[in-house]
Amino acid sequence: MINVAVIGTGNMGKHHVRNYSKLGNVNLVAVCDIDEEKGMNIASKFLCKYYKDYKEMLEKESIDAISIAVPTKFHKEIALYALDKDKHVLLEKPIANNVEDAEEIIKKSEEKKRKFMVGHIERFNPAVVKLKEIIDQGKLGKVISIIARRVGPFPPRMEGSNVIIDLAVHDIDVINYLLNKKPVSVSSYGNSALSSSNNEDCAEILLRYADVTGFIQVNWVTPIKIRNLSITGALGYAELNYINQELVIYKNFINKESNSFLDIVNLAESDKKKIYIEKEEPLSIELKSFIGCIENGTDPFVNVKDSLDALKIAIISINNLNKIG
Repeated sequence: MINVAVIGTGNMGKHHVRNYSKLGNVNLVAVCDIDEEKGMNIASKFLCKYYKDYKEMLEKESIDAISIAVPTKFHKEIALYALDKDKHVLLEKPIANNVEDAEEIIKKSEEKKRKFMVGHIERFNPAVVKLKEIIDQGKLGKVISIIARRVGPFPPRMEGSNVIIDLAVHDIDVINYLLNKKPVSVSSYGNSALSSSNNEDCAEILLRYADVTGFIQVNWVTPIKIRNLSITGALGYAELNYINQELVIYKNFINKESNSFLDIVNLAESDKKKIYIEKEEPLSIELKSFIGCIENGTDPFVNVKDSLDALKIAIISINNLNKIG
């Protein structure tokens, strides 16, 4: 039985708590949050202890592993402390606000020989896993381009955050993962459409992978939540919806003629195949994977180099940003 705790019970942390409470090989010992009311309510609901101070929690309780789900600016401080206390750590993405802090966390995890994984949750989305399989099998042919759209309203408790660091990093990592390579050039456009700070809340990022292009649109401005990705290949086209875990493949009709308007309409729907996906909450899969690493002594599915690469590309995107408006 692995004893776990969660630091931060906000947007993501509360879901870590909920999922840990359902894992048979896990004992949820405690939660920690500076918001006493929120933290105590979560602790009461899931029958575990509450602490306001994470250092006190780690000193008093017997804990093997922790999830850290706090604002990115606190990642370094808390992760280093937990690793110093010989805890295995699952750290919500992005790994840190800057490369230096990220490298320090990685170095500490290696020194302490603890399992350390960054929560790039979309890697565990069953639709993404299936799409990766289809690409690797060559069913889409040579990939030409990938377009990702991750937009929606501004989330609570994200004031002062940058949409590229905190949101676009998801799709940067997914595109790297699907292509199994890193971009050779990065360019971006963005601005602060609604925010009064200098941090971007909307951006477009163009990634060039030698012979493949990746385009990411990301914002906290659109009033509805959209999470999708499309891939164009020489043999077909794929559409993925992250939220409902749907994946649709279209066969390439490169030689088919259109002689009428009806032909054009039919072409848009012809040979459309919805791929069967066994749906499961990605966070549940992620936490099972993390706990499995601890139990079996295996390496995390998302390695730290990939997490660091995603952060580096996000930072390059910010540094290369062309302001619009």
